[in-house]
Amino acid sequence: MSLLQDSARPVASRKIDALPGPRGWPVLGNALQIEPERMHAQLEGWARQHGDAFTFSILKRRFLVLSHPETVAAVLRDRPEGFRRSTRLEQFSAEFGFLGLFSANGATWKRQRPMVLAGLDPSHIKAFFPTLIQVTGRFANRWSRAAASGEAIDLQADLMRYTVDVTAALAFGEDINTIEAESEQVIQAHLNQILPALFKRVFAPFPTWKYFPSEQDKAIGGHLKALHEAVQGFIARTARQLDEQPALRDRPVNLIQAMMAARDREGSGITEADVAGNVLTMLLAGEDTTANTLAWMIWLLHKNPDALRQAQAEAQAVLGGASCPSGVEQLGQLDFIEACAYEAMRLKPVAPLIVNEALKDTVIAGIEVPARSLVMCLMRPGGLDARNFPDPLAFDPGRWISGSGAAAHSPSSSKRAVMPFGAGPRICPGRYLALAEIKMVMAMLLANFDIADVSTADGLEPVERLALTMFPVGLSMRLKPASAMRAAAGADR
Repeated sequence: MSLLQDSARPVASRKIDALPGPRGWPVLGNALQIEPERMHAQLEGWARQHGDAFTFSILKRRFLVLSHPETVAAVLRDRPEGFRRSTRLEQFSAEFGFLGLFSANGATWKRQRPMVLAGLDPSHIKAFFPTLIQVTGRFANRWSRAAASGEAIDLQADLMRYTVDVTAALAFGEDINTIEAESEQVIQAHLNQILPALFKRVFAPFPTWKYFPSEQDKAIGGHLKALHEAVQGFIARTARQLDEQPALRDRPVNLIQAMMAARDREGSGITEADVAGNVLTMLLAGEDTTANTLAWMIWLLHKNPDALRQAQAEAQAVLGGASCPSGVEQLGQLDFIEACAYEAMRLKPVAPLIVNEALKDTVIAGIEVPARSLVMCLMRPGGLDARNFPDPLAFDPGRWISGSGAAAHSPSSSKRAVMPFGAGPRICPGRYLALAEIKMVMAMLLANFDIADVSTADGLEPVERLALTMFPVGLSMRLKPASAMRAAAGADR
């Protein structure tokens, strides 16, 4: 039975105002209680206190918060007809100049979606694999130098170099090679400022950046300018390619070629802003989410040595002495490593909450939801529920291995409680690329190195910080070359 119902149908229901929730202040509501950088953890705590559905407010904005996975899935699958991205996210994304598939709604989203999906489908990623090997080889060399010198690796920063290089190569055909860049003033220095600034504006009760701008607020214009100049460079070079090789208009080899060919096609409706917005969106989304998932996964494996040893053995057996996977066939054999990825995404989802806006009056799980209501879906509680996952706080990749040995494809309801890539028509279009990158990096790391340490400066567990995506604060890693005995065992297989 559907959990969503048209409000015109007679059903027993509750109004949002009748739901429980944390007590707030007059006029301000819960604005003074919310800490944006840890909002996801606060909401999860309130869900444990008030139940699967509760409400809170920031000034005049009232949020309905849902955490039961079936209800969350029903909302996500009712997009784009019943729900949309929030108006604020779309507004500020447009102001920043990257109204791409992630933040667009309505007709803009519908005209952009086919192009982006075509550029990120599995067949395109298979054709891209030689470039993925090249970028991973550079990354292995970077970490080999760090292992030889005993240098501490800034884990998140290094992983972001890798993911932005992969994204630029796949989506734009650009070898920007930040992995080998000596200077820290690479494109990530600008990308890293955008999502925190966007997140701040989406949830801020007051537009303080307009009247009392911080140093970060003042600097955001310069970061956006640098990024837009880079994007215009990608677009200009692609325009020259299309002029010099007209056949690419009918058979584009990357996402930006497909978008620009569509832009120039009569009646397509694709605009220059659509192209630029999706180029920048790809850089932001492709860099941040995958890098953060990898950082959490490496930390969790280091904390769980039995799982780490099993993942190392699998990587060495599959690679057979090679430094990284040689094709998609080898990636497909990394069942345990893929299971580790899904277990990391269950415990540390990098998108722990998704905000939606109701397009019409509806009823969700017996709750009357007026049009334009903000509905916040919590993505982690279902994965931490003991009814879905026994011993839910344990890192146990084996729970993702089916009887046939294929990871993450169990039809059981417990597996459906975890939706790391969302659900429905707006499911993450980059999920195939993300899994390919995760398995490539992990296979390379586990086959070639021993992880000496992954820790924070104070030795405590990394703090979860939210800035649209959720990332670990301050993780550094030290590597050693794989022990001779372990390397020989891998080569003998």
